[in-house]
Amino acid sequence: MIIAFEGVDGAGKNTLVTAVEEELIAREIPVARVGFPRYEQSIHAQLAQAALYGQMGDLLESVHGMATMFALDRAEVAEDLAAFSADGYVLILDRYVASNAAYSSARLHSSSDPTTATAVVDWVADLEFGTLGSPSPDLQVLVDVDAHVAQDRVAHRAHEDSTRAQDRYEANSQLQVDTVAAYRRLAQDSWASEWLVVNFDHGADVKQCAHTVVDTIAGKLSHEDTLADDNGK
Repeated sequence: MIIAFEGVDGAGKNTLVTAVEEELIAREIPVARVGFPRYEQSIHAQLAQAALYGQMGDLLESVHGMATMFALDRAEVAEDLAAFSADGYVLILDRYVASNAAYSSARLHSSSDPTTATAVVDWVADLEFGTLGSPSPDLQVLVDVDAHVAQDRVAHRAHEDSTRAQDRYEANSQLQVDTVAAYRRLAQDSWASEWLVVNFDHGADVKQCAHTVVDTIAGKLSHEDTLADDNGK
């Protein structure tokens, strides 16, 4: 089972993913974890990262070019992801294909032809799930957040770590606002799978959110087991 956690930088994805992983382990549910982009392992992700820091000429200007770089990062391990899921693991992903759809749509949102923002979402799905064969998620979890709260967190991280400058996406406040809105549209439309929306910025505890997510995963696992038993009769 593939569970993808989505949201803008500073939303709290890593915090929630860690809490969910711990809860799955506590319930003795087999779990594996992967984060995208894989900047340490993937040449495609590394090229995209270089573009985000203005080191790849005009690559950053191309919405489809950047989306393709990130898509190829996932395609490199598509077979491994499918294998983990088939072997009975709950595979939790810190960002996945919806990140490409949300950021690409957000970048095109203010273009002269707004329909391109909608079209690129379908294009990302065709590219990643179709052409490149990345497996579809079983559940996507949107870690929802106010864009300005997320921006403050990113800025604070950059201040705390002088070796890490904000990239062009993180530094673009309007892009972050548009990406939050794009993610919310994807969740509302149940794009590519069922979605669960959580937000622990308004009094909810991270552990409570993790319990909600894991309860949803456990319910889906139980449903799969029931279907398997019925098919085996």
